[in-house]
Amino acid sequence: MIFRIIAFLSLVILISCKKHNIEIKLALKKDTIILTKANKDTVPHNFIATQFDFPVGKPNAKGYYNAQKFTKNYHLGDDWNAVTGGNTDLGDPVYAIANGFIKESKDYGGGWGNVIRILHFLPNNKIVESLYAHCDTIITVKDSWIKKGTKIGTIGTANGAYYAHLHFEIREDITLPLGPGYSENTKGYLDPTEFIKNHRTIEDER
Repeated sequence: MIFRIIAFLSLVILISCKKHNIEIKLALKKDTIILTKANKDTVPHNFIATQFDFPVGKPNAKGYYNAQKFTKNYHLGDDWNAVTGGNTDLGDPVYAIANGFIKESKDYGGGWGNVIRILHFLPNNKIVESLYAHCDTIITVKDSWIKKGTKIGTIGTANGAYYAHLHFEIREDITLPLGPGYSENTKGYLDPTEFIKNHRTIEDER
């Protein structure tokens, strides 16, 4: 009976919100409704993304360099490698760049390998997504809140497809599918390094 009630309420919410172009994700395990195009008041205050840092070499990507920057060779993200080269960074920590909500964490196989996707709710009501790919391991759970700097996985090779590195993206269009990793069309994608540099600290307007 309780599941029928939840299903009915979810349907009512979806119908009422379609008029306002609001997308809703219902996380039943935590009884949390995530409004992916809505007011920041729907997000727990202590999980608003007010500070950003790089996903490796905490802090400030120490010991790492951006081996393939955004748009180079039509790349849709940044490739982070240890300055020591080769597979020396295999198994190194990958960190959440800011407070957020784990949208996805799964092994896609092929050239993607283990992928983690996190939604970040900014104080200005905007939402961006960070994507971490080719991971050796995943140390996080889908549909859970996470704090900036938390270890979410380790750097991998996409099951031997590449030398160890982290493929990292930031998207302003959070409805995009996993995607190709490379494309001439960058609509919906942001320059990850520039975004982080420009969003080190964001004032919480609450």
